[in-house]
Amino acid sequence: MMDTLLKRIMILAEKQPDKEAVIYKDEILTYHELKQKIVGISDILKEKGILKDDRVCVTAVSKPEMVAAYLGIQMCKAIAVFVDKNGTPESIAAIYQEADAKLLLTDKPMKKCSAYCQVLSLRTVYQSAAERDIHMFENILPEEDSIAELLFTSGTTGRPKGVILTYKAVYHILCNTILGIDMAEDDRILLPLPLHHSFALRVLRAALYKGATVILQNGFTFAKEVETNVMHHHCNALAAVPTSYEVMRGQMQDDFERVMKNMRYIEFSAGALSVRQRKEITALLPNTIIHNTWGSSESGGAIFCNVTEIANNPLKIATLGKPLSGVQVKILDPFGNEMKSDARHPGRMALKGDMQMKGYWRQPELTAATLVDGWLLTGDMAYLEDGYIYMLGRADDIIKVAGEKVSPIEVENVAGECPYVKECACIGVDDPDGLLGQIPVLFLTAKNGYSEDKLLKFLSGRMEKYKIPKKYVVLEAIPRNQMQKVDRKELKNIWDNSETLDLMNPVIQNIFARRSIRKFKETSIPATILDMILKAGYYAPSGHNMQSWRFTVIEKESRIMQLKETVKKAAEKEKVHFYGFENPRVLILVSNDKRNQDGCQDASCATENIMLAANSYGIGSVWLNPLMTLRDKEPVKSLLDKLGIPENHIVWSMIALGYQVYDGKPLVKRTDVVHYVDREQMK
Repeated sequence: MMDTLLKRIMILAEKQPDKEAVIYKDEILTYHELKQKIVGISDILKEKGILKDDRVCVTAVSKPEMVAAYLGIQMCKAIAVFVDKNGTPESIAAIYQEADAKLLLTDKPMKKCSAYCQVLSLRTVYQSAAERDIHMFENILPEEDSIAELLFTSGTTGRPKGVILTYKAVYHILCNTILGIDMAEDDRILLPLPLHHSFALRVLRAALYKGATVILQNGFTFAKEVETNVMHHHCNALAAVPTSYEVMRGQMQDDFERVMKNMRYIEFSAGALSVRQRKEITALLPNTIIHNTWGSSESGGAIFCNVTEIANNPLKIATLGKPLSGVQVKILDPFGNEMKSDARHPGRMALKGDMQMKGYWRQPELTAATLVDGWLLTGDMAYLEDGYIYMLGRADDIIKVAGEKVSPIEVENVAGECPYVKECACIGVDDPDGLLGQIPVLFLTAKNGYSEDKLLKFLSGRMEKYKIPKKYVVLEAIPRNQMQKVDRKELKNIWDNSETLDLMNPVIQNIFARRSIRKFKETSIPATILDMILKAGYYAPSGHNMQSWRFTVIEKESRIMQLKETVKKAAEKEKVHFYGFENPRVLILVSNDKRNQDGCQDASCATENIMLAANSYGIGSVWLNPLMTLRDKEPVKSLLDKLGIPENHIVWSMIALGYQVYDGKPLVKRTDVVHYVDREQMK
């Protein structure tokens, strides 16, 4: 029997009135308060003339007012239309007009929209909602095929495409999520995802239906906010996209396990975890269940994978998962007929179940092409094996090499395990020689020590020759859309405008790839490599070619530890910042004669050369400054004197070197620091 989220919240408000339903920072809505806000907002909407089946747009801001407004819209039997909180006035207006909406509830000024939209402040409506309580559910249970929600694309290019979800579909989508990840009533789920997206919405609906607690957060940009919410609100579950793992791991580093260790489960969706990510996460969090869910706006989450169960199975680790009992899956040939499939003979995946959309809003031709004989046709190429589904990629993304089909996902999974590759994405392009039809091209972000020869050697023993990329392009970052999925269209644009790709030569790659590393492995640095790194140091430019610098090299572990502890204590006493390091194999102190007016600049150039040279050999480094201030402070001075550093030298930098344990933290670089004086005049 079909139920509704709205009715369920009314029941929970009586059953557990004081339990936290929605949290944003220090703002809390209990289930009783949420019910009151829903009813109050519904009253306001009715006063504004909102009737049954009217469309009401709401800015999907990650705050309690959006949750209450969404359900308040349904309380007055209208249809909720979700709008991207970061959408431009033009894209929001396009959705408003396409939906033929009657009202826009927004969290920001929309003067440009007011000429053709009825606009109300979302926050004002939320705060003005009277606390009217009801003990009986006043709303009649809607017909299961009546429309509950519309999920639109952004509308920035072309006509917005609206997915129609009925009350029946919404109910079965939330039930699938609860069943697929075994959601529990005592879960406290951190949800740092945009609420206009189907993944975030299904988690939100499922959690509230189950009677759990949702902690909202505005994105994954800063892992510190994730840590704060997890610790402060005692979260035991997390909804995330695969790239958010890289952000959290990169920013938290050693703290990742400490912050996440109490998670009962983490659900990843809106993209598949790579094989490398699956292995890493399950090893780091052995007591946390890792789920990876396939879903779409048209179906909600439909195929669920318990990654923890298959992480040690090399035959199944790349699977998409299995459909739930209420979801049917079949594979179609190019003519739309069901086919037997395998890795070499994939087909187009089709789904069927009560969770699927009713169609596309006012687009009958598109609906007819997507819903065929009750089946929802996806654009994904896949195959079935032992009940498991394996995804090769979108049909348009499959690469056709001399008659063979190459899955970009397979290439990415293999290349992503290379120790010199941080992230990668594969696309097919026309063979410039006109022989193979298409060739695979791999775009990647590189780690320390990357070279094309090393990557080719890694790939050659792990996949068939025709699957190995013929071209490699190193980028600063892989382009992604708002949900952090790889933007393959942008990659093709980059390739089509490839005159700039040659600018990313090995020297530039090395500069962009270098990060500060503070924790090192036990592995020693070969003497020949260390000598070459130091040679790069004294080949740096020097003012008037004075070369008055000195490079003091410390390799003995006990001496390194003695210097570290001495500097640490002195820094605390003198209130000088010293962030430290763990287990470096080598310390290099770069000093220069204080009488040399260019001493600081010379030492800086040498230090940068040393770190870049180290990076080219896959060796991590970090630049530490405290000795510049502590040079003449005891007991630092005596120790430096014993190391043979001339008394008239300032130690401008201390460099710690070693093979890194973790990648360095990716830091956002300011681009507004460049000022061209003459460029505009020269155009």
